[in-house]
Amino acid sequence: MRQMTYSEAMAIGIQEALAEDERVVLMGAGFGGLRGDPAVWSPLRENFRDRITNPPIAELGYCGIAVGAALTGLRPIVAIGTGSFSFEAFPQIANEAPQAHYGTRGQVTCPVVFHMRAGIRGAGALQHSIAPQAMYWNTPGLEICVPGSPADVRGLIKAAVRSDNPTIFIDHERLHPVVGDVDESGGDVPLGVADVKREGSDVTIVATSIMVPRALEAAATLADQGTDAEVVDPRTLVPLDKDAILRSVAKTGRVVVADETQRSCGVASEIAATIAEEGFESLRAPIRRVAIPNVPIPYHQAEEDYITPTAGRIVEAVQEICR
Repeated sequence: MRQMTYSEAMAIGIQEALAEDERVVLMGAGFGGLRGDPAVWSPLRENFRDRITNPPIAELGYCGIAVGAALTGLRPIVAIGTGSFSFEAFPQIANEAPQAHYGTRGQVTCPVVFHMRAGIRGAGALQHSIAPQAMYWNTPGLEICVPGSPADVRGLIKAAVRSDNPTIFIDHERLHPVVGDVDESGGDVPLGVADVKREGSDVTIVATSIMVPRALEAAATLADQGTDAEVVDPRTLVPLDKDAILRSVAKTGRVVVADETQRSCGVASEIAATIAEEGFESLRAPIRRVAIPNVPIPYHQAEEDYITPTAGRIVEAVQEICR
């Protein structure tokens, strides 16, 4: 077990995937984010130079090449960069890759990983702060990974590469410098298996991506106030570990869902709807969502802070339903 940053853990996970399977190739080199340490990515670029290509900024083109490569036997990891840039390649990501297996009656698979950085990064403004996971969740055939810790990003990237399905892999920009314990002998983190980051008995906080450390911070504050919060991290949206979420809600009877996408048709909304539909009898209070209002992400710092889901807002939501 060793402490490392999220960025370093991801770099190690990709290196391990490359070392384990010669079919794995990288397209682009923008994995480390704006806040990641460039030094941790140097060994990857030095040791696997012959399996890394740096295409021009033409997302539709190189994502199409990646889909074709996956259909013919390779396992590409495509660094799209900022999540909103993936919209330029939407035909390939949403209308080609996820349809291949079903459309050919299982004759072909499309094991491509579309990696993108997303979320409110700080002055990213309208076109660089979008988190598109909810949009891709509405596209059948795509797996979606949203890790919230160094240990999970290392294990999930390897599992995503091994999967025969096309996978959306989303890193929040502000997670890259986050430090956590990583088991250096650890294997894959299985897709579709949630993790209880903190046991509790009074309220369940379901959190994804950047909201995981914020939920843990909120749980610590709540503990000082006498409220015992359980933090559940789904880790993947597709497949979604509904059973783990519902078990926690059955134990606590109260739930707050925290996610940094918009409230309307967002990740928090879908998880809340699932709980309401399948776990209603367990609830002792209304479900609360902590998410972004239905507005574009502003550039101005004060406005950005105003709409950002924070640990403090999770605390407020828990206090409301525990009164």
